[in-house]
Amino acid sequence: MTRAPRRPVNPLDAAEALFKPANKVAAAPAVERRALPNVKEPVSLKLDSDVLAYFQADGPGWQERINDALRAAMKDDR
Repeated sequence: MTRAPRRPVNPLDAAEALFKPANKVAAAPAVERRALPNVKEPVSLKLDSDVLAYFQADGPGWQERINDALRAAMKDDR
């Protein structure tokens, strides 16, 4: 029984095998999920250092205080 060589003997065939297009698997479409109510999401936010110092001055809970201030600003805007 004759086996086929593991590598192509012809250099041109070897080069063609290297550049053979890869089979790409189609990515699953992104599923858009609705945000759950009252769920906090991590975000990156740039604040002036004096604003950050103001909210951090009272100790732990400064992120909640910023959230409360933003919520109050939302209500005032309406």
